[in-house]
Amino acid sequence: MVRILDDIQALAAARALAAAFTREASQRDSERRLPLPELEQFSRSGLWGISVPRVYGGAGVSHATLAEVIATIAAADGSLGQIPQNHFYAVEILRVNGSEAQKRYYFERILAGERFGNALAELGTRTSQERRTRLSKDGDGFRINGRKFYATGALYAHRIPVSVIDDDGVQQLAIVKRDAEGVSVIDDWSGFGQRTTGSGSVVLEDVWVTAEEVLPFQSAFERPTSLGPVAQLLHAAIDIGIARAALHDAAVFVRTRSRAWIDSKVERAIDDPLTIREFGDLAVRLAGAEALLELAGAAVDAAAWDPTVASVAAASIAVAEARVLSTEISLAAGSKLFELAGTQATLAEHNLDRHWRNARTHTLHDPVRWKYHAVGNYYLNEKNPPRHGAI
Repeated sequence: MVRILDDIQALAAARALAAAFTREASQRDSERRLPLPELEQFSRSGLWGISVPRVYGGAGVSHATLAEVIATIAAADGSLGQIPQNHFYAVEILRVNGSEAQKRYYFERILAGERFGNALAELGTRTSQERRTRLSKDGDGFRINGRKFYATGALYAHRIPVSVIDDDGVQQLAIVKRDAEGVSVIDDWSGFGQRTTGSGSVVLEDVWVTAEEVLPFQSAFERPTSLGPVAQLLHAAIDIGIARAALHDAAVFVRTRSRAWIDSKVERAIDDPLTIREFGDLAVRLAGAEALLELAGAAVDAAAWDPTVASVAAASIAVAEARVLSTEISLAAGSKLFELAGTQATLAEHNLDRHWRNARTHTLHDPVRWKYHAVGNYYLNEKNPPRHGAI
């Protein structure tokens, strides 16, 4: 197992992996071939441990670096870029809410190559934040009963953080072993995008956990912490990676296959002035999203270093701004690709629609209209955004 020591090594490792992951990304999507060997390679690279704080043996990379690593992998394969998102979320929960013993125990296992998934969201609840899965006291430990969905990464995980409601009605996080008795991970994700993320169901039936495997969760939003901004930053990075892939593939197709429009009076599609203009527009919008992602990373660093009401609000707004542009450019690039490349680009053998499908699926995670509202309210009315992890 490689142990990455700094930001430079992390970025270099991500670029090397991305070159390998790109090669069969289209086939994995079209065949819904689960990326098991790729995930093993991803884990062995040491990248899943880069956000572990240095005091615990990790690289403790900046959040801008963490976001760029995710964007780089997502540009190669959108699903592979999303799978570790909740792993890094779990690392951040441990950092801000774990006991010293929990940090030492779990961080060492993460650095040794263990992958964390998630079992947070549920279907059929009144809101996306509501939870029904129960954590019930049983002797010196607890039993968990419930059903989860959108459990990205659980299919590939060694441990699954599960959001639960305890006997007092307080939300906690239980870190459950993937192979624990009573745990069923069901590969029933049928979304038309992000097809190999394994974002299906987790069923928990009388699953036993010890007190040491449970840590506070709700309290991370009752006080200012960087948890919400970190989660949202990673979502923005995934979308930016998808946008990069769409723009790259559009350019390759136009250079090698597309025909110039008859009224352009040019021989090659790449010389069509209106096509050139559209590529320029997409490139500028992508550069803007990338710049906001980097600025948001710096704001999250500041909030993680000194979590105050003001610093966490500023980080949330910076990330919301990045997510507005990352949402829009990922959708625009995935759609405009076909307009610029032409009808040939819609043929199934090219599978270029995967970029739009991936963007449309992933950008539904949190409604962008509410990010506009949060940003506007912050600047116009000096209202801080809510601390619930979805802004």
